[in-house]
Amino acid sequence: MTDGPADGPERIRSIAVHREDVASALEATLRSDREVVLRVTPPFSGRMRARLHAVDADAPDGGTGDGADGSAVPIHVDPRDLVTEVPAYPEVDETAATHPDADVETRRERHAEAVESWRERVREAVVDAVEIEVDNESREVDVTALG
Repeated sequence: MTDGPADGPERIRSIAVHREDVASALEATLRSDREVVLRVTPPFSGRMRARLHAVDADAPDGGTGDGADGSAVPIHVDPRDLVTEVPAYPEVDETAATHPDADVETRRERHAEAVESWRERVREAVVDAVEIEVDNESREVDVTALG
């Protein structure tokens, strides 16, 4: 069965994302060379849940599903598009420079606190709407932040 107007991605009016998934995807994207997204998978409906997904660059289709068999292709949403402004990620060296006289354990604790503060800012900055690609066209859908 192929997608038609009744079950295609053009039906999507809103996506639900978990705030923690947005923070995790954004952190992985900024801290590694992996592509981590929020993925919306078929079958599509008016309200969809977007879940954390690491795109597998080693898969023949890039881990996306290419729709060659007539199946619908999942939609990937870049986590950077899901926050109002991407805050600078706290680097270990910056945390150490802020506390030059602290011992190693204290520096680790301070860095962990800085990362948690960054994650909290990201969780609070989830947007109300996002552009998604549907049939090579961009369209805006509402975003519902969970958690």
